[in-house]
Amino acid sequence: MTTPPPEDPQYGQEFGAQSPYGQQPGYGQPPAYGQSAAPQQTGPGAPGELWPRFGARIIDAIIVGVVNAIIAIVLGAGAFATGSSAGYAVTFIVTVIGVVIGLGYFAVMESQQGRTVGKMAVGLKVVGPQGGNPTIEQAIKRNIFLAFSLAGIVPIIGSLVGGLAGLVSAILIAVAINNDPATRRGWHDKFADCRVVKA
Repeated sequence: MTTPPPEDPQYGQEFGAQSPYGQQPGYGQPPAYGQSAAPQQTGPGAPGELWPRFGARIIDAIIVGVVNAIIAIVLGAGAFATGSSAGYAVTFIVTVIGVVIGLGYFAVMESQQGRTVGKMAVGLKVVGPQGGNPTIEQAIKRNIFLAFSLAGIVPIIGSLVGGLAGLVSAILIAVAINNDPATRRGWHDKFADCRVVKA
């Protein structure tokens, strides 16, 4: 009578079980489809994401909008009280003042504090190429697209053209931020050589 050969210790083990010959080196879990294998940076200094940045702009737009609305009401009421028919002159002045206030708000806050009220609310800040606050020139360049509203001084079609230019700029900024997971920089950030990071 012949004796059966000894069983191989590997037979009968389930797939993935510990081998008697030692642990096989693992390769880790592959990244999910569409994700980079490199870990995303988190915490202070990590790139500011699209939606918090959008929320910050909304807060800042409300602040600037309220100030501009008050100025428009005062100037409009003054023209009405004097019986002046200078509607275009009032529109011109209100538009120019609105752009100066908006651009000045962002430029001064970002260059002096590194962030606007909106960015403070969502925990973001703007940094220049050296890591500190951007200069006033960089902050102006970063927000120069706000000047598209100046098209509103052109009668009839100016407001439409300015509004469309502003909308296109906002869409291009959002697309650039969304498509750049490493730094989340929009075209305006690159133009000014700045970054928005978590505070």
